[in-house]
Amino acid sequence: MDKNTITGFILIALVVIGFSWYSQPSSEELKAMAQRDSIAAVEQQKQAEAEQANSQVLTTTSVTPDSSTLFFSQFAGEGQRVLLQNEKVKVGINSKGAVVEDAEIIGYKSRRREGDVVILGKEDASMRLTLPLKQQNLCLADLCFNVAEQTDSSVMFVAEQGGKQLQVRYTLRPESYMLDMEIVSEGMEGMAMPGASNLLVEWVARIPQQEKGADFENRYSSLTYKRQEKSVKQLSETSDESKKPEEALEWIAFKNQFFSAVLIGSQPMTQASLSTTQLPDEKDYLKRYEASFQVPFDATGKDATHLQMYLGPNDFHVLQSHSKMTAYGSDADLDELVYLGWSFFRFINRWSILYIFDWLKAMGLPMGIVLLLLTVIVKIIVWPTQKKSYMSSAKMRVLKPKLDEITKQYPNPDQAMQKQQAMMQVYSQYGVSPMGGCLPMLIQMPIWLALFNFIPNAIDLRGESFLWADDLSAYDDLIRWDADLWLIGNHLSIFCLLFSATNLINTWISMRQQQNQFTGEQAQQMKMMQWMMYLMPLMFFFMFNNYSSGLSYYYFVSGLLSIITMWYLRWSTDDAKLLASLEAYREQHKNDPKKMSGLQARLEALQKMQQEQQARGRK
Repeated sequence: MDKNTITGFILIALVVIGFSWYSQPSSEELKAMAQRDSIAAVEQQKQAEAEQANSQVLTTTSVTPDSSTLFFSQFAGEGQRVLLQNEKVKVGINSKGAVVEDAEIIGYKSRRREGDVVILGKEDASMRLTLPLKQQNLCLADLCFNVAEQTDSSVMFVAEQGGKQLQVRYTLRPESYMLDMEIVSEGMEGMAMPGASNLLVEWVARIPQQEKGADFENRYSSLTYKRQEKSVKQLSETSDESKKPEEALEWIAFKNQFFSAVLIGSQPMTQASLSTTQLPDEKDYLKRYEASFQVPFDATGKDATHLQMYLGPNDFHVLQSHSKMTAYGSDADLDELVYLGWSFFRFINRWSILYIFDWLKAMGLPMGIVLLLLTVIVKIIVWPTQKKSYMSSAKMRVLKPKLDEITKQYPNPDQAMQKQQAMMQVYSQYGVSPMGGCLPMLIQMPIWLALFNFIPNAIDLRGESFLWADDLSAYDDLIRWDADLWLIGNHLSIFCLLFSATNLINTWISMRQQQNQFTGEQAQQMKMMQWMMYLMPLMFFFMFNNYSSGLSYYYFVSGLLSIITMWYLRWSTDDAKLLASLEAYREQHKNDPKKMSGLQARLEALQKMQQEQQARGRK
């Protein structure tokens, strides 16, 4: 090896050594790399543990059976549909999985198809039951059960192998919408996972459109659930939502506007997961419900797992009677599937409107007449408050000349407090309260809002025709067209137009009364506000055009009766006699100490305080 070769090797070695030294990471970089490697190792370990847990504990994935698989012989077969039926409902149960696959409610005609209402459809709903076992999770959907016993209203499915047996029994109660389900095992001791003696239930369904108006129906359809010993809750009706309640549940309802499929646990339904998804792009469907939960399961077979299904209408009295059939009795609160408003409005509907409605319905009258009489009765109930409100306005009207005189005495803006104080003095002398007309109207408002919730949820109006409306539970569309127009849709509701017209007339009457009550700057402000008030009937038209024609009809009749009532009160009120009675009151009490209402006294005290502050400011 010559000198040049040796020199070349030495130079190459120096370059390699130098590059290695230059490119080696710093101590800080070495620490960061070590940290990343340790994190990656931990994540990899966690992923491996999760995959192992998923494969052993709560997986619902079907497995390829072999001769060692539990109920190996039951994995083959297509299954057969068993029909249970009574006077109220037909229920189809498939032996493949031993779960309900469809349900039809007898006597309630579908508004979207021929025949009765199908609350659960074979293509739209599914249920999976899974038992966590030591070797593998047993998904009952993979088993083709044998039909051991069958009658018109009951059936027992059996899967058995080697002394081990799993029974699923269904019983449809006579003259009811309640289906009882019982799951019990034999000879399966020791096969369950330690600490995992639960049955996993997974329930999914697409909710079909049952009524004529999809938007209105969707607004009253929701996944609803009852928390154990607590109130009923629901997921959003108009948007996607998921929730995992912390409390155990008593029941879960896949609720439509007028019909519900309710899964009821006789024992607590724990670790529940609920979700609702809107389906705007799927024709004839409103939304998709999903629910999963666990219920206790005794692998020894000593105690059966009991579930119940209510498959029927959202009828208040029917739901009340079926609550008593559950393990929770009347406290099951199934009747809350009929939404009657928030607590206060629900109280009004529950203990007054519902009784009046049932009394009128029992007469066998057409539903249009029932709503008419209901409106008249409600108007009679609120008549004293309406008359008091009008008389308060009438007193303000006859006193207006005196108030105008006070306005002339204090024309300057800086005399506003003196003017207001003088007016309050007049009110006190004549025994008139400027707020007297407001309180009676506030008393009427809860009834108005209570009926807003009652009528759209009254299943008795479903399919009932009146005048030009073919279904009082949906919009009337005697005038319709093909294209959807913005804010209106493809129809014009005549009852909604009539309601808006009477609302406009009542607004005009109310504005005239209020103009008679105010003077000076207040009267000018009212002129500016009245145009905003006149826009309300127009807004109501766009809101109620898709609503129940029964609701618009009720509001139309109510508004018409209000117009007639106001006309009668104005016709029967003699302003001269009313003013004379006020003068007599003033004369009678002129020597009495001045007494003011709480509001008047507070206003006067506030005015005096402001006057004192202004006086101090001038000094």
